[in-house]
Amino acid sequence: MVVEPEHAPVNGRKRPQRPQRTHREVADELRARIRSGRLRPGQRMPTQAQLADEFGVERGAVRQALRILQSERLLTNVSKGSPATVAPDLHGSLAGPAAPPMPTTAALAPRIAEAFAAPHVEIDALCLTSVSLTLAIGEPLRQIHAGRLKPAKIDVRVLLPSRNIDLAFPVAVAGRGAGDPVHERWLAMRNAQGQVLQHNLLGLRATHGIDVRVTFRALPFTPPVKLYLLNGAEALFAYYTLSRREQEIDHEPVEMYDAEGTRSTLFTFEQGGGLRDGVFVKQSRLWFDALWETISSELLLTA
Repeated sequence: MVVEPEHAPVNGRKRPQRPQRTHREVADELRARIRSGRLRPGQRMPTQAQLADEFGVERGAVRQALRILQSERLLTNVSKGSPATVAPDLHGSLAGPAAPPMPTTAALAPRIAEAFAAPHVEIDALCLTSVSLTLAIGEPLRQIHAGRLKPAKIDVRVLLPSRNIDLAFPVAVAGRGAGDPVHERWLAMRNAQGQVLQHNLLGLRATHGIDVRVTFRALPFTPPVKLYLLNGAEALFAYYTLSRREQEIDHEPVEMYDAEGTRSTLFTFEQGGGLRDGVFVKQSRLWFDALWETISSELLLTA
């Protein structure tokens, strides 16, 4: 009988088996095969049972890996019943860790969807209004309601500017006037987006029995950047770039300095992406935690 090398006895003892791969490692390998052309557009993937056997993992890990690649638009027809298919058109589907920087609207949603494949989802966000985060969480929420994802626990922390400060932006070019309609418009958007985010996530308690906690705190300054930390392992970072534009508020045109956060270019850093990436993720977490625990204050999403 031939003994497999990893199980061959050494001095009368079995060698320890190699550590089982994680779903992310499986996704990374399959992604590399797709990008290299080993798995061609339109080609059917091996079955989940075959992939589980190949990688030495449970089928649940394979399903999580396939969902990640589906969220990145690399796979289609991911289900329990039949093998997935490599997307027919891979153009524009580069949304994984190796993807080039892209606008927040294109880059954030796939990374959030992957984060929701973990049993315990942890998302920290520092931003101006939480519009991008609310939009990005829509996809994993749909997958949860469809039964394709079911994390056991979700913790979301969001840092937003306080309502009581003079924002650096958005701000009227002419300066602040009575009632400051630009500030009031921003505040209404901040509160509305936060309420939608909170309502949609907390609703998972009743509908799916998921342990959910959503917390907001207020910053005493206008953040010049936006930052998202996903499961303690990934940091997504973008600059708010200001421009001068005209916006109608209460039927009156107002010239203002503002930033369109949904179009900000998002840069991705991963804990396992090399020394620079790892240090950036670690320092970003330390920075966020320091803001949360020191100078931030209670935030109420009310008018």
